[in-house]
Amino acid sequence: MMDKTGAAWQARALLRRAGTATLATQRDGQPFASLVTPAAAPDLSPLLWLSSLSEHTRQLRNEPRCALLIQDEPTDSNPQTAPRVTVTGVAEPVEADHIPALKARWLALHPYAAAYANFADFTLWRIRIGGALLVGGFAAAHRLRPADLLPSPASVAAIAAAEPSILGHMNEEHEDVLENMAIALGRQRPGAWRMVAADVDGCDLMGPEARRCRIAFALPVVDAASMRDALVAAAEEARRLLEK
Repeated sequence: MMDKTGAAWQARALLRRAGTATLATQRDGQPFASLVTPAAAPDLSPLLWLSSLSEHTRQLRNEPRCALLIQDEPTDSNPQTAPRVTVTGVAEPVEADHIPALKARWLALHPYAAAYANFADFTLWRIRIGGALLVGGFAAAHRLRPADLLPSPASVAAIAAAEPSILGHMNEEHEDVLENMAIALGRQRPGAWRMVAADVDGCDLMGPEARRCRIAFALPVVDAASMRDALVAAAEEARRLLEK
């Protein structure tokens, strides 16, 4: 049976690799659900690029309490075997001084959105996580508090500071390693793969036809040195799998 640490790690992995989610909002007590495209901020907060013309955005401005459901693929024909996590929290527009970096991160994970990224009616929002419920499969539920789920702020800050140099080094010096990781660890097709984001839990690669590949680490990293160790371990694992 999975313990709370394992449940938190699985929930974080689901949040980090999610490309779509269901957002639940409300108006005058009437629930409303919509499809959104989140990207996890370095601190795990879900980021949403929302139009002010959308019903869910108008509802969030009136009532910021909301929920976000992220669902993985089922393990067999029973849909209830799909791992999923629901996070509850409060949505808010991102502060102006944080928008450039977080918008760049969101676009790095959703490059197709560049066509409307500068429309005047769009704003970047974040959900401040207040709790989560992980269902790891059929009858496998775990309630998680923020203290259980969220990464260390010090580690988040350390990796965010090192991220530009990490991306530059991997993309300039290790294109072959990134391709190996995408193929062996991400089950993707060969091609030109680039690292577009890194965080305490792993990294994101973008490949041909804007295909995204999430590489999760075995354990969270805490600084640039442990990030290097995690990437070396991932590269060695990818090479081992490809040599079989």
